[in-house]
Amino acid sequence: MTIQIGDTLPDVTFTTMTESGPEPVGNDFFAGKTVALFAVPGAFTPTCSAKHLPGFIDKADELKAKGVDAIACTSVNDVFVMGAWGKSSGAEGITMLADGNGAFAEAVGLTMDGSKFGMGTRSQRYSMLVEDGVVKQLNVEGPGEFKVSTADHMLGQL
Repeated sequence: MTIQIGDTLPDVTFTTMTESGPEPVGNDFFAGKTVALFAVPGAFTPTCSAKHLPGFIDKADELKAKGVDAIACTSVNDVFVMGAWGKSSGAEGITMLADGNGAFAEAVGLTMDGSKFGMGTRSQRYSMLVEDGVVKQLNVEGPGEFKVSTADHMLGQL
């Protein structure tokens, strides 16, 4: 079942790359703050690298000016790939949350089958606004689309 507006995020641990190496990130990341979370099917993939992540990088200050405390990107990739993608993209202000085994994507009911492209089970493309661990906005893209999960669309929701 797909997560809905008003639902609390599932208790799933992500991993993020830090100066000290990989570190676990639990639900405390979302506690007491407003987080713009967006998910992509894969790091370094065309739309994700050319549009989705750069849009949130470019609009980070505007999102924060409208009350967003943190911006996070998740993908079913390992922490090393997510760390390298964030670094090569200049995403210093974005927390890159690796969902290496797809546990979060599965728990929120937003997986997709990327087998046709040799990618296996991945996350769908979406964005959500999360306040203190509760989903306030949810924007899930249709297959092959890139419209409602953008930073601009989220800005319009704030």
